[in-house]
Amino acid sequence: MKKTLTIFLIGIVLLLGSNSCNDYLDQVPNDLLTLDKVFETRETTLRYLNTAYTFMPDEFQQRDVARGNGQGTSGAWTAGSDEAEYVWDGNGANTINNGSLTPSTGFVWDYWSRYYKGIRVATLFIENAHLCEVLSAGDLEQWTAEARAVRAIYYYYLFRLYGPVPIINTPLSEQASSADLQIPRNSVEEVANYILSELQTAMDNGLIDNIKTSSNVSVTEKGLGHIDQAIAKAFKIQTRMLAASHLFNGSNEYYSSMANPDGKKLFPNYSEGEKKQLWAAAAKEAEEFLTKYDGQNYGLTKVYTDGALDPYLSYREAVRGNKNDLTNFDSRSSSREMIFFRQECNASTMQYDRTPKHFGYPGNYTASGGCGAVQEIVDAYAMANGIKPITGYQSDYKTPIINPASGYVDNGFTTEDYLDPVTGRIFAPKGVLKAWANREPRFYADITFSGQKWLYDGEGDVYSYFNFTGNSGKGIGNSNDYSKTGYVVRKTAPLGPWGNGDRICILLRLAQIYLDYAEALNESEPSNPNILKYVNYIRERAGVPQYGTGSNALPIPSDMRQAIRDERRVELAFECARYFDVRRWGIAEETQNRPIHGMNIAKDGDEFYERTVVENRIFQKKHYFFPIPEKDININRALTQNMGW
Repeated sequence: MKKTLTIFLIGIVLLLGSNSCNDYLDQVPNDLLTLDKVFETRETTLRYLNTAYTFMPDEFQQRDVARGNGQGTSGAWTAGSDEAEYVWDGNGANTINNGSLTPSTGFVWDYWSRYYKGIRVATLFIENAHLCEVLSAGDLEQWTAEARAVRAIYYYYLFRLYGPVPIINTPLSEQASSADLQIPRNSVEEVANYILSELQTAMDNGLIDNIKTSSNVSVTEKGLGHIDQAIAKAFKIQTRMLAASHLFNGSNEYYSSMANPDGKKLFPNYSEGEKKQLWAAAAKEAEEFLTKYDGQNYGLTKVYTDGALDPYLSYREAVRGNKNDLTNFDSRSSSREMIFFRQECNASTMQYDRTPKHFGYPGNYTASGGCGAVQEIVDAYAMANGIKPITGYQSDYKTPIINPASGYVDNGFTTEDYLDPVTGRIFAPKGVLKAWANREPRFYADITFSGQKWLYDGEGDVYSYFNFTGNSGKGIGNSNDYSKTGYVVRKTAPLGPWGNGDRICILLRLAQIYLDYAEALNESEPSNPNILKYVNYIRERAGVPQYGTGSNALPIPSDMRQAIRDERRVELAFECARYFDVRRWGIAEETQNRPIHGMNIAKDGDEFYERTVVENRIFQKKHYFFPIPEKDININRALTQNMGW
C-alpha cells in the first residue's frame, strides 16, 4: 500500500519566499515521492538518516557564509567577532560588523530555513523509519535515537542564534490551511527544556554510549561520525550554558518584555537564586561528562618531544583533525580530544584563506591569507611567563595599556631568534617586532605575523611578509588576496601544500568542556577547587604557568570570572566560540562596538608596524540575536520579531 508523504511543518521556515501553502509544499524534494519508497531498503533508510546529518555546519567555509559542504550552514562567526577580518567585502561577516544586517538579509534566512529543513528530515525519519522491514537488529533504535539527537542539535543552533524559536514537531497534511501555519515562538525555558529532554531521550533509547570505545570504532555506518551518548551529553552542556548565561536567563533587560501576540513572555524572570541553580545544573552536566568520558579515549591532546611535554605541538595538533588519524585515540592525536566534528568539509578553502599569498613562490605556497587576525586577538595572548601583556586600551581604543609585569615591549625589533623553551625550535626569527617575541606557545600556533617562517617547507623555507610590498602584501601580485590586518590566522593552517583537503572540521572538543565546567562552577560555587583545577589543566597543556602556589605559579586571580573568559578567548580562538560567548555574557556592546586594528598594510618599513584602524564596527542591543527572517514574519503573524528589528 502506498502511503502519501506527509509534510513536516518546519516553523514557517520553508515558507520563506513563499506566498501560499502550495509554494511551501513545492519544496518537498522531488525524489521523495512516497514514504514506503524512501524506507524500502536498509540502504535507502540509512541514506535518509545521513541526509539529516548534512545540515551540520562546515565551518571551514566561512569565507562564503551559509555555504560549504552538505546543506550549507557555514558561519560568519570568526570574522564576525573581534578575532578576524576577511579581505573580501562580500563576506557575510562584514554585514554583521557594519550594522547593515536586516531581517531580509539572505543568510539570515539561510540558517533559519536550513536548520528547520534538517529538523524536518530528522522528524520524518523518527516517525517513519519503522516502515523499513529489512533493518538489522538494533538499527531502528540506534538510528531513530540519532535522528532525535540531530533534531535537538539543530534546535540548539537556532536557539543560540535567534533566541527562543517555535518548536514544531507535528506533521502537516497537504490540505493544511494558512491558519494551521500560524505558529508562535516558544519561551526560552521551553526551548531549553525541549532540547535537553530530546537529547536525554536519545541517550536513554538507542544511542551508543561511547563510539570511541565500542567495537565499531572504525568509520562505518555505526561508527565514528554518528552521534553517541557522549556527543549528546556534550550538547546538553552547551544548552545549559546558554540557558544559564546573561543573555538567556532574564538578566538582559532589553529582552525582558519580549512577548508573543497573546502576551506570553518569552524570556524568564528568574531570581538570583534560580540563576545560580541554572549554572549549578550546567556544572553538574559537565562534571558527569568528565567523570564518565574523560580518560575513555577522551583527553587533552598531548605531544611529547624527547620525553618532555611539547605545549606548542600539543595545542597545534589538538585542532588539526587529520582524516587519516580519525580512529587513533592515543594522547598525541586530535581525535582523542575532539567530541563532535564534520568529516566532509571544504578544508582547502580554509587553508587557502589561512595560507599567505607568498607571491613569486611555488604554487603549494601561494594562496591568499585573506583571513586576517586582528590586533585585539594578537594582544590577548599571554607572554611566556603567563601574564597578559595588555590590560586594556586608552580612549582611542588603539593605544595599549601595557602590563609592566608581563615584560611586553611594543616597539623595536629582536636581535636574536626567540626559541621554544622546550624544544629550541624557532618561534620568532631574529628581526621581528619585539611584541611578537617571548609570547606563549599558543600564539605561535595561532598567528602568522610578518617575518615568521611558513609551516610548509617541502620545497624550501619561506617567510611571510605583510608590509605593502612584502611577498604577501597588498601592493604585490593579486590585489584581491592579502591580509587587511597584517596578520593571518594560523590555527588549523596546513603543514603541507595548502590544497590538500585532508582535514576534519572540529566543532566541539574536550578543552571547551573543561572551560565550560570551570565557568559554570565559578558562577554557582566559586569556592570549588575544581575551578582552578580545570583552568590549570588548560594552562599546563598550553605551556604557561598555572595559578596557585609554588615557585613557578602565578597568584590565583582575584577576578576568576575574567580569568576564565581570558583563557577561553585564547584557547578557543578562531573556533567559532568568541562570537557567541560575548553575546551570551552580555558584553558584545563593549567588545564589538568599536574600531578593530592591525598593522599599517599600506606602508613599508617602520610605518608598517603602526597600529592602524582596519574597520569601525557597529553593534547595537538588537544585534545580540539575529532577526527572524522578514518573509516568515509576513506569513506567520503569530511569530514575534526579535527586539529592535
